[in-house]
Amino acid sequence: MRSIARFCGQCDCGCPMLFVDHSAPEERRVIITDDFGQRVEMSLDQFGSIVAAAKSGSLDNVALVH
Repeated sequence: MRSIARFCGQCDCGCPMLFVDHSAPEERRVIITDDFGQRVEMSLDQFGSIVAAAKSGSLDNVALVH
């Protein structure tokens, strides 16, 4: 599993991280861990959709959703 990015917040409880595991099944190659030890696994295509949404600006207001 290769570490790609660390998403540090303003706390001292750990940071969410992004990994790619090329030895995992195709539908589970991208792993995002949270600061509580949980993880989400998805395909590179699914992750690409998240990246495209972020680049297009459609996620800009996600922090404002209640």
